[in-house]
Amino acid sequence: MKPVDVKQGGGPIVLGLPHTGTFVPKPIYDELTDLGKTLADTDWHIDRLYEGLSSDVTSVRALFHRYVVDANRDPSGVSLYPGQNTTGLVPLTDFDGERLWLNDPTSAEIEERRLAWHAVYHAALEAELKRVHAIHGFVILYDCHSIRSNIPFLFDGTLPDFNIGTNGGLTCDTIIEKTVVDICKNADGFTSVLNGRFKGGWTTRHYGKPAEGFHAIQMELAQANYLETEQLPFDYDAHKAKRLRVHLDDILKQLEKFSPAQGERT
Repeated sequence: MKPVDVKQGGGPIVLGLPHTGTFVPKPIYDELTDLGKTLADTDWHIDRLYEGLSSDVTSVRALFHRYVVDANRDPSGVSLYPGQNTTGLVPLTDFDGERLWLNDPTSAEIEERRLAWHAVYHAALEAELKRVHAIHGFVILYDCHSIRSNIPFLFDGTLPDFNIGTNGGLTCDTIIEKTVVDICKNADGFTSVLNGRFKGGWTTRHYGKPAEGFHAIQMELAQANYLETEQLPFDYDAHKAKRLRVHLDDILKQLEKFSPAQGERT
């Protein structure tokens, strides 16, 4: 089982997909609780949601599940959101705070998983970011995520539909941030927030170096907008997704026009 699927394009955007994979090696799967074996905290169908929106985009997709090791967490294990409930490099609980493992993974097991999966994903992602940067003189990492709309363990109330993360504007050019924010604000029937509960995960923060031409922005979508239901079996709703894809398509098309040399969209 290969850890990562890479599709190369010639445009300036790289889609990161760290949480759509569902592969769990059998020895690890056998250690999951019955709840853990449902793999409920997957970013369900996000690869399908973005598929075909840009013919020239590059994508890097982790094929392993986040319970094996979370490709969007700091490899050192440092929390992304100190003082708030969250999940770690290898999550010990699900998004509702429920135990995932019959026996928690040891430090040695976590390091083994990091090397076998997390490091391989990021080696592939970094290689594609550098390749695209070499072509265009800049690159935009658009990190694709989704999550259930209501998770009291992680946040109060109902999550907005579009959750844009730039770590307080540090990870990308202000024009890139404004482009995405404006499209989401003007999306009829949808809600949005910039740097709310989700400010960008480790991937966005690690690779976002706008002064060097590496721009990164995270999009966390509320799953209610493209799934039939936010519980098992988490089926894709093509009708809902069609409404959402219109705006995602607009975002990618506008970002493709970004021109750092001119300091504006062309």
